Amino acid sequence: MKFDSYKRVVFFTAVASIAFAVACGKKETKVSEIGQGEGEVSIVAWPGYIERGETDKGYDWVTEFEKNTGCKVNVKTAATSDEMVALMNEGGFDLVTASGDASLRLVAGGKVQEINTDLIPSWKNVDSRLQNAPWHTVDGKHYGVPYQWGPNVLMYNTKVFKKAPTSWSVVFEEQVLPDGKSNKGRVQAFDGPIYIADAALYLKVAKPELGIQDPYELDEKQYNAVIEVLKKQRQLVPKYWHDAMVQVDDFKKEGLVASSTWPFQVNLLVSEKQPVASIVPVEGATGWADSTMLHKDSKHVNCAYKWMEHSLSPKVQGDLASWFGSVPSVPSACKGNALLGDTGCAVNGFNNFEKISFWRTPKEDCSGGRKCVPYKKWAEDYISIIGSK
Repeated sequence: MKFDSYKRVVFFTAVASIAFAVACGKKETKVSEIGQGEGEVSIVAWPGYIERGETDKGYDWVTEFEKNTGCKVNVKTAATSDEMVALMNEGGFDLVTASGDASLRLVAGGKVQEINTDLIPSWKNVDSRLQNAPWHTVDGKHYGVPYQWGPNVLMYNTKVFKKAPTSWSVVFEEQVLPDGKSNKGRVQAFDGPIYIADAALYLKVAKPELGIQDPYELDEKQYNAVIEVLKKQRQLVPKYWHDAMVQVDDFKKEGLVASSTWPFQVNLLVSEKQPVASIVPVEGATGWADSTMLHKDSKHVNCAYKWMEHSLSPKVQGDLASWFGSVPSVPSACKGNALLGDTGCAVNGFNNFEKISFWRTPKEDCSGGRKCVPYKKWAEDYISIIGSK
């Protein structure tokens, strides 16, 4: 599914309008036992999350699963959380690897069902920091199985930056870079309303007088200041990114030198000997903690549960972390994995959990009894900014 800028206006607004609607209908029930596999399972996933060795033969956690279970894995990649929500709203899929800015919308909208963790033996091995995380746990019920987590890093061209840039200002404020040229026309930003939080995180440090504490809880004054930064950034950005593989090509061909990105793109470019590296700047980083969630109308529940158990195996977790540059949700995957290595988890940020502002859908009612700007407004304004040039 592809979305041009006009479709995204309608799409994000529609998604936002149901973001925190109260799910209604029949009483929830959860699966009580796992039976014979139905022969297939359909998964909506981030690019690079479900690999069968087609990109690199060394990375394949699908083939063995299919052989052992008889469940054929069908994958639909999605470039943004909003696209994932749209696909799950349409139906026809069994699972989704949802980030925190999508997961609670899916729960509130009644699109996913409670997970019976008793039917997932490896649940006990999940990182204790993730088992009851608020982005998949509601009223003590689990609606997702933790998959991977990590930061949104600053990727930069090492030929331009002999020393790593220390601040997100290189993508938010017009300036002369170390090569003597302006950053205008040479930086990128993420094509998704949740990126507003990245600008908020930057202003939290750059303008402490605004009093920003949580980049997902912005009152009107804070929010307006963040929007002004993004409007100025629009003059610097020639092209926004939402497709990981397209961004990889952009960095090779379009003269780009800095952008927010996932470790996945960094790893791919480094493997191709491109002059890039990444850093978490002084302001910190937003990030994602993804959970595998089961559609309420799944036609292949047995295969879906088999996949969720498979997804928690140390081998899958370690291989995926190595491939994507992420952190496993199963700590035991951090040792003894040939691809990840025994230092891979530390390199990918295992100890930085508390430093990451994980994606979360903004709500009007926020901490301290304050009124904050909700996601619907974020979506409308960000689309307006992107389309303003």
